[in-house]
Amino acid sequence: MTVKEFSNLFKEKETEVADLFARVLPVKLGNMAKEHFKDNFRKGGFVDNSLEVWPKAKRQSGSSADSSYGPLLSGRNRLASSIDFRPITAGFIVFTPIAYARIHNEGGETNPSVTPKMRRFAWAKYYEATKITKSMDKDQKKSLAKSAGENALMWQRLALTKKTTLKVRIPQRKFLAPSSELNKAMNTKMELEIKQIMNSRLNGI
Repeated sequence: MTVKEFSNLFKEKETEVADLFARVLPVKLGNMAKEHFKDNFRKGGFVDNSLEVWPKAKRQSGSSADSSYGPLLSGRNRLASSIDFRPITAGFIVFTPIAYARIHNEGGETNPSVTPKMRRFAWAKYYEATKITKSMDKDQKKSLAKSAGENALMWQRLALTKKTTLKVRIPQRKFLAPSSELNKAMNTKMELEIKQIMNSRLNGI
């Protein structure tokens, strides 16, 4: 191989590596990060070499359909499903468009307004938790109401409260934050991609 041929080969590899970092890796690493953070929901905590388990939700102590779901999970898994990423030049941004995501991720106090819609929702959750239906007679409803668990009573208190705003303390359940475990995995992926480019060219010499 002449000096000129080697120089051209080096420039070709240099261009491919630059393209790898500018366009290819932002997509591949962004997908890795998205799946890593979504996996936090499946595992019920924040993964960073070890699992930082999230505090349990109050509804988990009840007997309603919701009690079977872990913290931050539901039948729709709206928050977990919202985790996405956007590639940018030589990088990516992981995000969620859901407004209440930050309070769960960081923890803190929130003050929602008590609206008629919220009260109707609370009554619906109360009846779901107690298994009371409209077709039941008075004694059946009374018996089920008497044996209502804490989860059902929480919804009842919300439906009956005279407050117009609530003070709600949300414990931190971190799901989107820097992770050394993820960084190690991404570094390994970058090294592999670079080696593949270098080897594909060197093998052709």
